[in-house]
Amino acid sequence: MPPDFHLSSLAVSLDQLKAFARQSDEILASPVPACPGWSLEDLLGHLGSIERWVVDVLREGRYVEEQTPPEGGGAEWFLEGVDDFHAAMADLDLEAPCWNFGPPPRKAGFWLRRQAHEHAVHLLDACQASGLAAAPGLGEGFMLDGVDEVLAMFVPRQFRLNRMLELEGAVAFHVPRSNSWTVGQGPITASITAPVHEMYLGLWGRSNLADTATIEGDASLALRVLQGPLTP
Repeated sequence: MPPDFHLSSLAVSLDQLKAFARQSDEILASPVPACPGWSLEDLLGHLGSIERWVVDVLREGRYVEEQTPPEGGGAEWFLEGVDDFHAAMADLDLEAPCWNFGPPPRKAGFWLRRQAHEHAVHLLDACQASGLAAAPGLGEGFMLDGVDEVLAMFVPRQFRLNRMLELEGAVAFHVPRSNSWTVGQGPITASITAPVHEMYLGLWGRSNLADTATIEGDASLALRVLQGPLTP
């Protein structure tokens, strides 16, 4: 997807998250279903730390330690830094050399795509924590891009870091009438097919692909892949 598309998507998520951060203390104390042990306040504190970390990485061009959010006050922490973060994303030199955890060449543009999806997924979490059943309106192209990020960037990294066990075969992921991805080496012995919305949410653990996807071939191998962890 073009950078302007990621920036636009990120801006929409940030505006909605700012509204969630201004809710009552009672709602901010609500649990986040997909993040056990976290309240909405904790989730916003996490985003505040991630945003500051990314700004520091972009400024230095190298890895830096992430700041720890304050005890309590995560929503305020988020609100204090979010506009500076948005400005840094808008002013990004996409081609500038910069540390990131994606494949080479390592450039600053990596962070625009990564943060667009980071915030979209956590916006969904904020909706659920606030009692809103409907997911934010994510376009099909954006979700396909997010599926690609998980299966083409995160999963190979998980294997490389030994966070996932090597497979004795390969598993194909299909989004009908769209793209396909392969996880693992060798012949494809299983496939996992789901609509893009289910695939996007399922790969991030916000729905259960084992229940909602069509699994064909070696089901045990497919389920082992889904157990991942596919993402950090």
